[in-house]
Amino acid sequence: MSSSPRASLPASPTVGGRLSELQRTAVADLLRIAPVADDLGARFAAAGHQLHLVGGSVRDALLGRLEDDLDFTTDARPERVLTLVKGWAESIWQTGIEFGTVGVAKAGFRVEITTFRSDLYDGDTRNPVVTFGDTLDGDLLRRDFAVNAMAVSVPGHVFADPFGGLAQLAEKVLDTPGTPEQSFRDDPLRMLRAARFVSQLGFRPAARVVTAMTAMAGEIDRITPERVGAELEKLMLGVHPVDGLRLLTDTGLADRILPELPALRLERDEHLQHKDVYEHTLTVLEQAIAQETDGPDLVLRWAALMHDIGKPATRRFEPGNGVSFHHHEVVGAKLARKRLRALRMPKALIEDVAQLTYLHLRFHGYGTGAWTDSAVRRYVTDAGPLLSRLHKLVRADCTTRNPRRRAALQRSYDSLEERIAQLAAAEDLARVRPDLDGNAIMALLGIPPGPLVGRAWAHLKELRLERGPLDPAAAEAALLDWARREGIVP
Repeated sequence: MSSSPRASLPASPTVGGRLSELQRTAVADLLRIAPVADDLGARFAAAGHQLHLVGGSVRDALLGRLEDDLDFTTDARPERVLTLVKGWAESIWQTGIEFGTVGVAKAGFRVEITTFRSDLYDGDTRNPVVTFGDTLDGDLLRRDFAVNAMAVSVPGHVFADPFGGLAQLAEKVLDTPGTPEQSFRDDPLRMLRAARFVSQLGFRPAARVVTAMTAMAGEIDRITPERVGAELEKLMLGVHPVDGLRLLTDTGLADRILPELPALRLERDEHLQHKDVYEHTLTVLEQAIAQETDGPDLVLRWAALMHDIGKPATRRFEPGNGVSFHHHEVVGAKLARKRLRALRMPKALIEDVAQLTYLHLRFHGYGTGAWTDSAVRRYVTDAGPLLSRLHKLVRADCTTRNPRRRAALQRSYDSLEERIAQLAAAEDLARVRPDLDGNAIMALLGIPPGPLVGRAWAHLKELRLERGPLDPAAAEAALLDWARREGIVP
């Protein structure tokens, strides 16, 4: 990380080729942060203290994805750290100082420096009794996974890997520095972090990690909904969210935090084309992700995951071995709201996911040719700004293995999108409004502001959806006809 990097990343005969690639990647990323990291390390060394780049920062450097948030650990106590960074840092914050962390900003980097720790946990909460340690190895032992328990000293660039994290990183294995049982007992959130790393990094958990997660799934109840929701959001935004969700389901963790997902495993979908709705749902999620064009779309991904969660509650066995799920979209929208609220998700996301869940079946039946222009207008109006996501969700929901049926469904939806485009060219479908505004309604009917104006406005909007745009004279005549029927005007 200086002009002549000396990071001594040891070779391994079992994964040598991959290891060499990781080493080269790390040197390039570490050189980028050298001016800040080495300068800071030199200040600590001059004062007789150690400083090490640590944890996720080392892991991400090895993977070539190191960003501008840097984590360091040191033997200096927090008060001493404050003294050492004063005059060097552009800004300092102490929000985490009770846990031994001092935050600073320097040259576009956000840096957190944490004193060596050897925390003790009471086994009832995930809040440790903060105990400062004296050794780097002791600090690394308390970390969640071995791939996050590596360090590089600055400015000396000595690589520390006491728990084999580098080899595990090369093999894409996720294991704990100590026993997984102790690690998860200390902090049950680490079980969700395992699933999140599976999603983000494409790793596979070691067998003993899966065993411990399964046996200790109930410990996740100690974690607040906010923290659970935050981990699930990161998992959903990963490159492989389906793999992370499978791990949660297989270990029983999903039963505690997202029970609607494992509940789908026993439900056959109405087309009888899939082993169960659980597999169908994960396929829909993958197919929705394949349509993303501007990076991960959290709303679309949650909608894909939630779109069929109303099926267990609406399942009915029909004569002839058939299965129906009538109105599962209505029930599913309610369940989606309930679960996402429980996870403390943002209100806007909750409403968008619920609306997409509610609308995802609306398209079915279009292929019969029965849809009028009015039905198309209502489809667009009800979807509103979610229309592009609804297009993707509906297309993703086609998981039939029958190539003819699949092609027919895609052609049918192509046809609907073409009709939407044609109507949009002739009308402002993005903003379907009555042809008369509130002032015109009050003037024409001679009424003051109030609920009656709202009723008249709603009638004109229905008319606009049904018949399309009206010229002012036709709109006025229609409003007067309605007002006479309602006894508003003679």
